[in-house]
Amino acid sequence: MNHCLVNGIAADYVSVMDRGLHYGDGLFETIACRNGSAQFVHEHLARMRDGAHRLDIPLPEPALFVQDISALLARAGKTGKCVIKLMLTRGAGRRGYRYDRRQTSTRVCLLSAWPEHVSRWKQGIRARLCETPISVNARLAGIKHLNRLDNVLASAELGERFDEGFMMDAHGHIIEGTMSNVFAVINDVVITPDLAHSGIQGIIRDKLLRIAADQGLQTQIRALQQHELLDAAEVFVCNSVLGVCPVTRIVEQDKEPGEIESMLDQTLRRLIKNNAQATE
Repeated sequence: MNHCLVNGIAADYVSVMDRGLHYGDGLFETIACRNGSAQFVHEHLARMRDGAHRLDIPLPEPALFVQDISALLARAGKTGKCVIKLMLTRGAGRRGYRYDRRQTSTRVCLLSAWPEHVSRWKQGIRARLCETPISVNARLAGIKHLNRLDNVLASAELGERFDEGFMMDAHGHIIEGTMSNVFAVINDVVITPDLAHSGIQGIIRDKLLRIAADQGLQTQIRALQQHELLDAAEVFVCNSVLGVCPVTRIVEQDKEPGEIESMLDQTLRRLIKNNAQATE
């Protein structure tokens, strides 16, 4: 199941001169959809707006993205699950790295089937430490830009044994998974890596930090060492499609799902359900 709109028109291609193709000059958002409802749309569009501002890419009216999402969800129907990916590129332009501020950006909205692995991963994932380092660039940190070659190369290290891999910066600090944000529970403190210089500031990551604080848990956003991750009482990952998933094995070390991960997962599920009901 794949349906795609390019600038609001049914199509499955963009111009060969599009800068998203040439340079990864653009942004994307991945939105989980259940029962005909797209989750946390406003948060995703807000992050895209921030990224477009930082990259100096003209941002279409958010209502156009909302219209695209609604049109594709109408095709998917009210039952089942699917994933919508939004992309925004600087658009088709001249050769070379310099860009013309007058050129028109390209917006893409793609609907895909729900990934089959998600239900299995909810029971626990197997992870490794990746050798591919994550790029460090404070000007790009936090946003979901289209150039994900670090993650592509790190994902190639997973093979059949591992579901996810943790990426580190040049100092050996854990930053994120190849497709997820990471949390560790150490001495009952919920810790997630500092993303000031690299990594993606995930929508679900932000939700979990808020939930944890509301539940009276101590949280920290700081550098996370490899040995801390391996020794942590709980390790779990999150993204918009997975929600929260416990890590039950890191390399050869087994871990048990923990109470904090379970509580955060259940609270997030209620939040998603309430959010969906509020938008009906």
